[in-house]
Amino acid sequence: MTIKVLAVGKKHESWVDEGISRYEKRLKKPFDLSWQLLSHSSRENDAARTEESGRILAKIDDRDFVVLLDERGKNVDSPALANTLRTPIDSSRNVVIIIGGAYGVDPTVHARANFTWSLSKLVFPHQLVRLILTEQLYRAQDILAGGKYHHI
Repeated sequence: MTIKVLAVGKKHESWVDEGISRYEKRLKKPFDLSWQLLSHSSRENDAARTEESGRILAKIDDRDFVVLLDERGKNVDSPALANTLRTPIDSSRNVVIIIGGAYGVDPTVHARANFTWSLSKLVFPHQLVRLILTEQLYRAQDILAGGKYHHI
């Protein structure tokens, strides 16, 4: 099982890359994390959202378990996130996590998502979201492995 993050935006800034690398080193199988950065559309508003959403959907297989990060998504704690990932992990499905662009994603991406997740009701810069996401995947792995800090 792999966890692939599809993120619309530029490459990681150095401080983000350093933080992500730190947590990626702690990840163990079955958490095999990879990143695929998709360029921003040169268009604006709906046109940009539609173009970027099409590129995102082209990178997803039918069997993938898709998690969409969206400020209007379900706000869950770390143990609930770990439980959400348990089913695809146990069934050896790949997980694809989507971080849309500045204009978000269109309804086709929302419809494809198996789970829509909000890191919080706050809006964060996309670079920071990438780092928080990586830390939460590390935490989910620890929870599923029976780590001492969380119980589900």
